[in-house]
Amino acid sequence: MKPEAGADVLVVGAGIIGAACAHELARRGLRVQVLDDGHGGATAAGMGHLVAMDDNPAELALSHYSIGLWRQLREHLPEACAYRNCGTLWLAANPDEMDLARAKQHNLAVHGVAGELLDGATLAALEPMLRPNLGGALKIPGDGILYAPATARWLLAENALISHRNARVRHLASDRLELDDGRTLRAQQVLLASGLGARELLPELPLRAKKGHLLITDRYPQRVSHQLVELGYAASAHANHGTSLAFNVQPRPTGQLLIGSSRQFDTLEPQVETAVLAPMLRRAVEYLPELAQLNGIRAWTGFRAATPDGLPILGEHPQQPGLWLAVGHEGLGVTTAPGSARLLVDLMLGERPAIDPQPYQPGRFPGLQRSPA
Repeated sequence: MKPEAGADVLVVGAGIIGAACAHELARRGLRVQVLDDGHGGATAAGMGHLVAMDDNPAELALSHYSIGLWRQLREHLPEACAYRNCGTLWLAANPDEMDLARAKQHNLAVHGVAGELLDGATLAALEPMLRPNLGGALKIPGDGILYAPATARWLLAENALISHRNARVRHLASDRLELDDGRTLRAQQVLLASGLGARELLPELPLRAKKGHLLITDRYPQRVSHQLVELGYAASAHANHGTSLAFNVQPRPTGQLLIGSSRQFDTLEPQVETAVLAPMLRRAVEYLPELAQLNGIRAWTGFRAATPDGLPILGEHPQQPGLWLAVGHEGLGVTTAPGSARLLVDLMLGERPAIDPQPYQPGRFPGLQRSPA
């Protein structure tokens, strides 16, 4: 069948990462065709938080950079994207945990992220739904939330240089894609941003599924003003085996509360598991006792695509020039989408990125290293 043409870059994946990459490419004047199988992924299942995470310098650099780019975009986002600069409260369960809050404040401040320490009384006044006698909190006012599915759709529709079609890709190379129906699409460059689905096209990608559960409540008069996260969340988020839980509640503009979070390895079964959901909700009630009186209307699961070191893979495939990778964002895909896109497109165009791209390069993994000459 005769190959089709017309785009400068073919993007595989229409989630928040693929959409952000397509948007950035089009912003630079490139014609982009985005292909997606329409099955959904982490973007449709996640919380949509924009949070500066500081488990390592590279994670903080990318998340902080990206949140700044979201702020530049926010005045253009339609109401459906539900962007809110609600801030995050990192909660200390007791006075001893305030040492963790102080250490986190210092680490974030060194990298330009402002934070404010709150004592227990101030915290109780800010968020009266929390249980009494918490140790306090670290407030990060620059964090926010948005509704990722609507935001991804807006990013794809905002520029006429982007075209989007539902299609399943069965093979890709540095300058072409082969579709399930036998058609071939060609372009100067190909960008793979399809989350866990990328493993089907490039088995050498070191991606591992992390299953997560979420539950959302009915609509109520506003009960929570900030995103609430326990200070132990980072340890849970970066566990590399078993099942882990952490308290994370996000207020939605609808008046609903989105409750998380959990992480499970080595399963691709999508069903909600009571053995995981129940202790996750009990943990949430420990911090917000009134949650027990609210009606939960839906629970669901999703799968994050994680790399061995917890950082995304952003860069050109060392063995296939012209094939670019934007995968492995785990639970920070929404936060880091515009930063990942800006960094990757800078590299594609031979420009100097605003942050060091080296920690995210594909060649740090053995299966993606350049073949000997």
